[in-house]
Order: sequence, then structure tokens, then C-alpha cells
Amino acid sequence: MLQPYDMPLEQLRQYRPALDAEPDLRAFWDESLRQMSEEPWDEVLERVPYPAHGIVMERLSFRGFRGAAIHAWYARPEGGGPLPGLVLYHGYNWNYEGGIHEVANWALHGYAVLGLSVRGQQGSGASVPSPHGHVAGWMTQGILDPASYYYRGAYLDAVRAVEWLSRRAEVDSARIGITGGSQGGGLTLAVAALTSIPTAVVAEYPYLSHFRRAVDIAPAGPYGEITEFLRQNGDPQVEEQVFRTLSYFDVMNLAPWIRQSTLVSVGLIDQLTPPSTIFAAFNHIGAGEKQIEVYRYFGHEYIPRFQTEKLAWLKTRLQD
Repeated sequence: MLQPYDMPLEQLRQYRPALDAEPDLRAFWDESLRQMSEEPWDEVLERVPYPAHGIVMERLSFRGFRGAAIHAWYARPEGGGPLPGLVLYHGYNWNYEGGIHEVANWALHGYAVLGLSVRGQQGSGASVPSPHGHVAGWMTQGILDPASYYYRGAYLDAVRAVEWLSRRAEVDSARIGITGGSQGGGLTLAVAALTSIPTAVVAEYPYLSHFRRAVDIAPAGPYGEITEFLRQNGDPQVEEQVFRTLSYFDVMNLAPWIRQSTLVSVGLIDQLTPPSTIFAAFNHIGAGEKQIEVYRYFGHEYIPRFQTEKLAWLKTRLQD
């Protein structure tokens, strides 16, 4: 049975489009990470009550890129360590109550868990102003310059979250995983490319990949914000600069830097993150162990069977 609007599965498995990375991609991220490292932590960790036996729940705040006030939930099993660590990244504007219950659930599975609230998205602040107009949402904020683009700060905050967890005395820094779905899946792959701290990586239907194709074919979802921005700014030079900026944040371009054990999921009727954009990133992942799970009858949604796959993948690599 053919995929409804994208490529047939056999073609998807071979789909490895040419990268469109700028020559200074590595230098851009090395400099960005250097700037992030100079930010003071200014961290505050406060215990909060949570109605479950056997775990400790805390509220974390720390300083993100360019001073943004970043918040997260931190939960861990009661008792000593060392514990395997896990960082969770949420979907686009999908952060009800900061994801506290999901964080608690993973702690009950035996992990020290940090659930990050992405800057500006229902919990954390955002401090990098957009120097030009943008359409509603996050996708076009600062999009005419990689230095000011919204996801520069979001990626760097996500890296800092992993760094914070690796510094904890109760966490085994050699056993840290990262995971998320949609935007969270894109952040997961970006973080895996930008730091070697995590050893296990699970990205569910990752967003933020192969922007040029996504803008062309995605029937729904936030990629449409880019389309709307270009409808309102018809200068061809604006379009050229938009896609140049996006190339620095395209997880397809970052994927060759990934060396960790990586599991990815994809639903073949996903209209928000088209399957070809996911395979484009997956097929460019570097020399590490990698696996992709394909779900023919699922779209951009919770996939029950994959939850078991994810649990097993992380357990084998972080707990056994």
C-alpha cells in the first residue's frame, strides 16, 4: 500500500538528499556553544510536593542562552545513586503543566529525569528579540539571521539541560539518554549532534528536518508558518536568506555529527512532519548504531507500540 502523499516506503529507506549546510556550520555551532559556556548558571532547585511514593520532585530554574530564564522539572527515585539520567524535550507548544506527570512517570521507571520547558513555550522565558517582524508562532522569529534565529537559543538551552544533569552527584554521567517527540524529537537529534554527553537517543517523529522539502509538501502544522512568512515577504532575496538561516538548524545537516545509539520513529501518514523529512535526517546519521521503527497506519501522534520499543531501547543501554 502506497504512502498517501509522500514517497513509497522502499524509496523512503533510500532517501538521502544532498545536505545544504553552509561551509561555516561547524564554526557557527562551536562559537555558539562557547558563548553558552560563558553564561553563569544562576540555578535554583526547589523541592515541590508530588502525589507519588518513591520519587523526589523538584523545580529547576537556570540561565539559558543570553540570559533567558529556563525552567524544568527534575524528578528522581528516592535514595542514592548513581542513577541513569534522562532529559525530556516536549513538542511544539505542547507543554501542559511543564510535563510534570511525564517526568514523574520516567522517574518511577528508575531514571533521574529532567523535563525541559523550551524557551517561550509555556514555562520558560525567551530573551533573544526578533529584529524583524514574524508571523504567529516560533518558526520565523529572527529567521533572517542565524545569530538571531529562535532555535539557536532553544538548541543551546537543550544542550545546557544535558550538561546540568551530567553534573549531578546522584547521576551516572556515562549513562544519560535524551528523548522527545516532534519538536522534542528534533531537539533530541540536535543535542545528540552538539554534545557527546548522551549515550542513548530516542527521537519520535522528529521535527525541524529537511526544511526545504517540509515547506513544500507538509499539508499541515507549523512548517506553514514559514510559508506564511514568505507570502508576506515576496522578495526572492528574503526567501534565499530564510532557507540559508534554516540550514544551520536543519537536523538533517547536523545528523552526520551524531555518533550515539539512536532510535527514531516515523508514522507514514504524518502530515506535520512528512516521512521523507524524517528519513532524510535518519539516513544521514553518522557511524553510530541506529534504528528506525515505521508505523504505516499512524500519523503525528502517540504510537502505543513504540512506547514499549522506547522503554526497551533505553533500558538496555542505560539500565542493564
